[in-house]
This record gives sequence, C-alpha cells and structure tokens, in this order.
Amino acid sequence: MGQHGDKAREALLDAAEELFARFGIDAVSNRRIAERAGTANHSAVAYHFGGREELIRALVTRHTADTSRRRAELAAGLNPNPALPELLACLILPWVEHLGSLPVPSWRARFVYQLRAVPSMQEVLAGSVLANPLTEDLIGRLEAATGELAPTTRYGRSWILGNMVLGVSAEYEARIQDGAEKANWTGVGYFLIDASAGMLSAPVTHPGDFLTQPSAVYLP
Repeated sequence: MGQHGDKAREALLDAAEELFARFGIDAVSNRRIAERAGTANHSAVAYHFGGREELIRALVTRHTADTSRRRAELAAGLNPNPALPELLACLILPWVEHLGSLPVPSWRARFVYQLRAVPSMQEVLAGSVLANPLTEDLIGRLEAATGELAPTTRYGRSWILGNMVLGVSAEYEARIQDGAEKANWTGVGYFLIDASAGMLSAPVTHPGDFLTQPSAVYLP
C-alpha cells in the first residue's frame, strides 16, 4: 500500500477509535467513520480493512508492539518466584505507560473499555491478547500464584480486576481531557497494581459460585 493509502488507513483508525470511545461500538456506522476521517468514500472501511471486524482487530493490535516490548522487559527482570504485585506490574504497567505516551486527548482506554462491554467483541479482544505467548504465560503464572483460591473465586475476582483496570483507565483518560486531572499514569498504574494484589489475595469469607466461566485481564 502506498503512502496515500497508509495515511488514509491511519485516518480511519483515528476516527474509529475516537467515535467508538465516545459513542460505543454498536452506535457508530462505517459511513460515520469514513466521514469523520474526511473521506467521501463511504466504503472506505471495507476497502482498506475488508470489513468492520477487521477494522476493530486492527485497532486492538495497533499499539501492541510497544506494550509487548515493555512487557517483555519487565518479565525478563522477574525472579524465579515473583510476588503477586510483580506479576501484576508486568500486565498493568505497559498498558498505563502506553496511555501516558499518547497525546491529549487520547481515546485508547475508552475505546478498549467500550469494546469489552460488547459480548460479540470480547473474543476479538481476548484473541489478540492471548496470541502473545508472554501474556498468556504471565496470566498462567498469576493463576498459579493464586492457586489457593477456588477457580470460581479466581474467575470472579479476575472479572472485577479487568473491569476495574479498564474502567479506571477510561475515566482517568476522560478527566485528563477535561482538565480535571494532571496526568500521572505511572501513579495510576501502581495504584491499580496494589488494589489488584489486595483483591486477589484477600481472604474468602463466604465460599460460593459467582462466575463460573474464566475471565482474564485483557490489556492490549
């Protein structure tokens, strides 16, 4: 694809990420994305990506090279028996550090949060994340580190953890845009690591089934 085509593709990705973040995945048409990108070709999404799902996959994986590289750096520094916060740092810090590197306003956190809320899109998000062997290994080590928990308890807490990390990130991103917060993404990252470690290691006072299906921390 030539330089003009690359620019058109990037413009569509920028437009889609913003519109999905602001209005939700299902509320935004391909035509609206094309118009926001400044093209008169209302079939531009199909032309450049092949379809809507392919566009969303491209958005999900758009910055994963940067986060994967940082995740590998952190994982390489782990000792043979890392503590729970150290494992969580490998998953969470690359995500928040990347958000901190984006210009303001950014839409990344809000886009991923919207994506997670659409059942049909969760497979796209999970598939792109678990395609990375390192991320899959870290999630496995995290499960092993919380092996004293019943599987259903671990699933439920992981579900809460994922919603918490993405929800806080999305709201913080919006507050930075509104001028209500001065960006400190590293501080937010360590806050989320501590909160997540505390929740995962908390005692179980009332055993019972909450969620019975696996749910992991999907951070592109």
